[in-house]
Amino acid sequence: MEKFVPFEKLSKKKQRELNLLKRKDWGELNPVTRKPENPKAYNRRKAQNRNDFDPVPFFIY
Repeated sequence: MEKFVPFEKLSKKKQRELNLLKRKDWGELNPVTRKPENPKAYNRRKAQNRNDFDPVPFFIY
C-alpha cells in the first residue's frame, strides 16, 4: 500500500503526470469552429470575392 503524499509535496514530474491524467480532451468537438461569426465584423474574403467587371472584353470596330 502506497503512502499518501499531499499534491504540493510531490515532485514536479509526479504533479505533471497526475495533472495529465485528470485532464480531458474535447474529442471530435472543436470549440473554435462552433463559434458563430460576428455579423458586424469586416470580412476580407467577402470583400475580396466581389466581381463587378465583365469578364468578356468589349471591342468597338
